[in-house]
Order: sequence, then C-alpha cells, then structure tokens
Amino acid sequence: MSDNPKPLQGRVALVTGASQGIGLACAEVFSDAGAKVALASRNAERLRQLAAEFAGRGGEAMAVTMDVGDSAAVKAGVDAVIAAWAKIDILVNNAGLTRDNLLMRMKLEDWEAVLKVNLGGAYHCIRAVLPFMVKQRYGRIISIASVVAQVGNPGQANYIASKAGLLGLTKAVAAEVASRNITVNAVAPGFIDTAMTQKLSDTLRQKILGAIPAGRVGTGREVALAVRFLASDDAAYITGHCLNVNGGMHMA
Repeated sequence: MSDNPKPLQGRVALVTGASQGIGLACAEVFSDAGAKVALASRNAERLRQLAAEFAGRGGEAMAVTMDVGDSAAVKAGVDAVIAAWAKIDILVNNAGLTRDNLLMRMKLEDWEAVLKVNLGGAYHCIRAVLPFMVKQRYGRIISIASVVAQVGNPGQANYIASKAGLLGLTKAVAAEVASRNITVNAVAPGFIDTAMTQKLSDTLRQKILGAIPAGRVGTGREVALAVRFLASDDAAYITGHCLNVNGGMHMA
C-alpha cells in the first residue's frame, strides 16, 4: 500500500447517511486523507454543524440535505456537489434504516420503507453519479452492506433483503462499468458500536459478543478505514468485491 498520508488528495467524495455513525466516520477519514467531502443526510442542521467542524479542522466539506429514497432529491443533491466542486470521484452508499419485526408481523409499509431507503437509495445515488464518473473515466463506489446479509437473522427480513440486494447490485454494476475505470465494491460490517447497536439489551449484546472471535465490537473508524482503502488508488484492481469487517463473526 501507498505510504502517502493524503491518499485521497484532490478527490471529491459524496457520503450518504453522513450525520452519524459509520457515515460520519467515513467522512472524517476521507477528509483526513485529503478529500473534499459532501455530507448527505436528511438532517440539515446537523450537516451544517458538521461542515463547519470539518472546516475548523482544515478540511473542505459541504452539507447536502437529501432523502436517498427520493430520486429527485438525490439528483438535486448530486447536481449541487457538481456545481460546487465540478466532479464526484467517490460515492459511499451508507444511508439506511431498520424496522425490525418477525415477517409474519411485519407491516407492508415497514418492508417497503426499508427497501426504499437501503436498496432503492443506493440505486438512485449510483444512477445519479455514474454519468459524471463515466465521462471522467474514474470512480469509486462503495456500499455499506451487513454481516446479517451473509448469515441471516430473525426479525430482520426487510433489512437483510435490502443489504443482500446491495451485494447483488454491487456485482452487477461492477461488471457494467469496470472498463471505464470505475470500481464498485461493498463493505459488510459486523457488530459495530453505533447508535443502532447501542439500543440492544445487555443480554443480546453479550450473546452477540460470544459469537465474535475477536471478542469485542468494532468501531465506525475501523469500517471507515476499509472503505477508504477501497476508495483509494491502491484498490484499483478490486471490483465486485465485498470486504468483511466483522472480527471473524462470519468467515467466507
């Protein structure tokens, strides 16, 4: 790997779900690596605060208020980034939500809402950025999947279907655009310390920890560093791949 301390210098990255958790960690790691970062989520006030914080640390960031489930909003957000910085080199599809329940009790609106954001959002974002990436003959697209898409988990049929769909979408798009110097990959985090996992009961957390050979939860930064690698020129010959970041929770 390159020993360049700023491996993303001059790149422009769009990160969805960037107001917290893994998305924010990716944005911070990208900024530290020299990229300009477009922070996208539905929380406009939080994004403005974060953009100011990035600027205070010497980085360049812009707030992009965007609902990834809305194709028109995604197009407007992408157009705003292009207007500001003339290009988008890196897309991180991280925005997502959960509405857990056993399938027999799952409401149709909960099924559709999760698929719309987690999978449909990635579709809208990829479709919006691809024309620019194809024209410049360069791009890095990384989608955040999940270990549960690989092993299953009761009560999360909608979430797992959406994340498994991301893995298939990754492979399909990778095959379509590889000749244009665009790579398309996924990262599948395991049990990561985020606001989502912090809501779990202590009993469930201990049960999950018992299934992790590393014996601990992961951090958002550890996931973000894997994403940064796939976004860098060091990963130029990797495409259609899912990189597991799970402490050995699932080995494939």
